[in-house]
Amino acid sequence: MTRPPISDDRYDHDMDAVMSSSKALAWLTLLRAPGLGPRRLLPLLEQVADPEVLLASPPPNTPEKVRQALGEADREQAKRDLEWLTESGNRLLPYTADDYPPLLRELADPPLALFLRGDAALLGLPQIAVVGSRNASRAGLENAHRFARHLADSGLVVTSGLAAGIDSAAHRGALAAGSGTTIAVLGTGLDRVYPARNRELAHQIAEQGLLVSEYPPGTTPLRGNFPRRNRIIAGLSLGTLVVEATLASGSLITARLAGEIGREIFAIPGSIHNPRARGCHALIRQGAKLVETGAHIVEELVSQLGRLLPEEPMTADLDPGVSSAPDLDPDYRELLELMGWEPVSIDWLVTQSRFSAAEISSMLLLLELQGHVSSEPGGLFVRLGKH
Repeated sequence: MTRPPISDDRYDHDMDAVMSSSKALAWLTLLRAPGLGPRRLLPLLEQVADPEVLLASPPPNTPEKVRQALGEADREQAKRDLEWLTESGNRLLPYTADDYPPLLRELADPPLALFLRGDAALLGLPQIAVVGSRNASRAGLENAHRFARHLADSGLVVTSGLAAGIDSAAHRGALAAGSGTTIAVLGTGLDRVYPARNRELAHQIAEQGLLVSEYPPGTTPLRGNFPRRNRIIAGLSLGTLVVEATLASGSLITARLAGEIGREIFAIPGSIHNPRARGCHALIRQGAKLVETGAHIVEELVSQLGRLLPEEPMTADLDPGVSSAPDLDPDYRELLELMGWEPVSIDWLVTQSRFSAAEISSMLLLLELQGHVSSEPGGLFVRLGKH
């Protein structure tokens, strides 16, 4: 059930203007109250919309433990958070703001406030979540990049979690689109980047897209932060695409949360022998929409995208075929045909072809350098959809 915006005539909701330091400090102080999250604070804010008043004089029905927590809020740390807000490009978007994302209000526990760095206007555009395995295959990474690029070209903001693997490939795919934009939802404070190797990617997103977190500056990557981060990814988006996932993948949490609030769930199928495809297959059995192209997703969401779509949406033929490599020598095309779409070994290719092991090794090396095949663990090779 959608929680309506908190309304109080005494409180100025116009967060497009610069929030006063005292008002911002009050919100930051609420966020520093120990043990209090949205489920406890939002009902209080429905009674007392002004955070300064709430801190000074909680409603009479406020439980004693909550009163105590409000009194113990770390005001010194909140002042340091306020200093972070003064840096260029940083913003705090409280739940009471007019431009707080309405889709996010549909969560049972929407964030009390969002810390932002970058283009905050992106929160008001239609978004698609693209998530999947951190330990992704080469084919999975390629699919994430290509789907995200097509979806961004179609007018969607690609939202993900800045994790290694599929998340990173999705962000990069969106950034590679002509006018593509992307939102990264972090499980840390925005002054931290996790994993550290994505620091450069995070900086690029801050410049061309938007970084989002409900966690104050200085928050470290604690395990419990990431499932909560996932609910924001699902809540912001019209739908969630799972590219590649094991049965234990955290991306299935994002998909489940999306389903609970009535959003679309999409999944890319894979080989029945690939453990990284089993999470997607499980979602499909549970009712997720099987997709093979980015156009399939756009078609499902077109009624919600409205005029943001181009008049003639770009079609992304992601169905790989031999025609994707017309410039290859006939022998190489023959080898690709023989490989099919399942991981295969050199020994198997030798028994099924007219080529020697040395010839196949040389051909696979060239095909891998050109991006037509990928080497997988166990000495296996898998064909990629190169366009």
